[in-house]
Amino acid sequence: KWAKLTGANLDRANLERANLERAKLVGAKLVGANLREALLSWADLRWAKLEGANLGGANLTRAHLIRANLSRTDLEGADLTRANLRGANLDRAVADRNTIWPEGFDPKAAGVIFY
Repeated sequence: KWAKLTGANLDRANLERANLERAKLVGAKLVGANLREALLSWADLRWAKLEGANLGGANLTRAHLIRANLSRTDLEGADLTRANLRGANLDRAVADRNTIWPEGFDPKAAGVIFY
């Protein structure tokens, strides 16, 4: 069964390496959460608040991040292949050369900082 945590408050939660594949996290509060190397493929993170979260090495393949707040989020080494980032706030998010972006997405234009 898929996790349904719509609107949940998980601020600063330690979800490192958690399997949240296909989880319903619409509008969830994950500010400062540790989601390092988490499996979030196909997860529904529309309107989620992920400011300052650690998504380093996370699998976000095909995740729905429509209007999600990813400002100041660590995306180093994250896989965002085919993720939907329409309207997402990526201002001052951090990425590196190992971060995989959806085809045609311009992270620099979205405010992403590269290290």
